[in-house]
Amino acid sequence: MEIISYVKTVAREGEQLAEAAERAGTEALVPTCPQWRVADLLRHTGSVHRWATGYLTEGLTERAPFPDAPELVGAELLAWFREGHAALVRALTGTSADAQCWTFLPTAPPSPLAFWARRQAHETTVHRMDAEAALGVPFGPVDPGFAEDGVDELLAGFHARPQSRVRTAEPRVMRVRASDTGAVWTVHLSQEPARTVRGDAVGGEADCTLTGEAAWLYSALWNRQPLAGPGVTGDAELARLWVDTAGI
Repeated sequence: MEIISYVKTVAREGEQLAEAAERAGTEALVPTCPQWRVADLLRHTGSVHRWATGYLTEGLTERAPFPDAPELVGAELLAWFREGHAALVRALTGTSADAQCWTFLPTAPPSPLAFWARRQAHETTVHRMDAEAALGVPFGPVDPGFAEDGVDELLAGFHARPQSRVRTAEPRVMRVRASDTGAVWTVHLSQEPARTVRGDAVGGEADCTLTGEAAWLYSALWNRQPLAGPGVTGDAELARLWVDTAGI
């Protein structure tokens, strides 16, 4: 995806997140994040937006502390979130394509700007789903190509890091198939961080296969809806392992 597409997604998804949060109320519970109320969701996402903005606007080349969110409530908290979201969109729009700053995933896009545009597009979309869950409405649509990109970031990026807790005592293979886009990932699990490769011509038979439209895989692998049903074949224990250990 092009940077401009990610930036447009950040802008749209942040607005939708704020609208759903406002309708739900900042004291509403967030079913997809059981320890959170909407206020916690806004504080977290607003802080992430400001954190990302700092790298872009200040050109920071080392990891910076995560900013604290103010103890605001109600309309003031929503205004604070919207302010940070707007600043992020401005930073993504105004930063030079060759600007340098810190990034943190092992499989990063070709530039820091592309990295932060991609990361914040997915960050904001997943948390928009949380706001919709708090409001009690179905998740809004996710473009299949964007969903495929988000699954790739999650599998090949986040869970390739040492911090990932998705481990198995013995080597296992989980295959992920997007039925609408044709994308396939083969995830090799062991006592080491997961190793993910694109395609299914490697690694032999899978112990567990997850098959569904890219948007379902996106929300389910990010643990925003159950990773269960006819889309899960083979050893369901691997799907349960994912649910239990894959939280970011």
